[in-house]
Amino acid sequence: MAAAADSHGLTFRQDYFGDPAAWAALVALLEDTFGIDVGLQDRFGGPDPTSMPFGYFDENGVCAANFSAFFMPLMIDGRLVRAAGFQSGAVRPQWRGRGLYRDLMNRAFGWCDEQGFELGILLTDKPAMYEPYGFKILPQQRFVGPPPPVETRHAGVAHVLSLENAVDIALIRQILRERMPVSSVFAVAAQAEMFLLNCFFDPDIKLAHLDQFEAVVAWKSDEASFQLLDIAGKSIPPLAAILSVLDQHHDRVEVCFPPDKLGWQGTPESFESDISLMVQGDAATRLSGPVMLSPLAEF
Repeated sequence: MAAAADSHGLTFRQDYFGDPAAWAALVALLEDTFGIDVGLQDRFGGPDPTSMPFGYFDENGVCAANFSAFFMPLMIDGRLVRAAGFQSGAVRPQWRGRGLYRDLMNRAFGWCDEQGFELGILLTDKPAMYEPYGFKILPQQRFVGPPPPVETRHAGVAHVLSLENAVDIALIRQILRERMPVSSVFAVAAQAEMFLLNCFFDPDIKLAHLDQFEAVVAWKSDEASFQLLDIAGKSIPPLAAILSVLDQHHDRVEVCFPPDKLGWQGTPESFESDISLMVQGDAATRLSGPVMLSPLAEF
């Protein structure tokens, strides 16, 4: 979209990811503000092509403020919901207190209303900022319990994957394009960029390809428990098969998404975090819980 002049001496720009310099300026804003390098997405195919960024730039091309929307389809209670996620909200210190962030939020929320999204979703440590816009905190609960009996018929092959390996990255991206939602209760239906980025940011996450199921499993483990973070695949393997193929034997299992497709029922346990999951829109009324957004879908 063509740039537009703004009264603060900044230039407003929308939908600017096609400009490498503007994308690099946003990367710098987020790294300076949050200490994260989203430019790593260039290694995994680039930023989400569904993103719609709204930003202000100074005369030198520095990104002074930004707020982005992106397409984040969700499966909610067995129905595919057209949802928009909001992320990359930041303002440089010297430009704060001038209403830039509020202006960009209004632009982004207005654009999403025009597109007919049924649900808005975001993660924040400042929930009060978004409550005036109709966002409400959605409590999250992980699912815990003893493991299911391991059945020998589930014996198969698991290949460890690495994000340092281009072939492995290509395999993961292909599976993410064809994945089915990991849950019919609450799960992303299509979102590849954050899956890869979240795995890269957390070196404790292990990735394995289960050949038998054409699925990639993301997990952690320690002496006390096995933690299942996400599954991307054409089908969802039962938990018993995952534990068997990965050769994991623990007294406690923690699943970080509703486990309705795993052939196992855990006990919901409140998930405490400084970051709140917030939702807004008509589709939010169907979210009765217990639910949890997979850590690999976080944004």
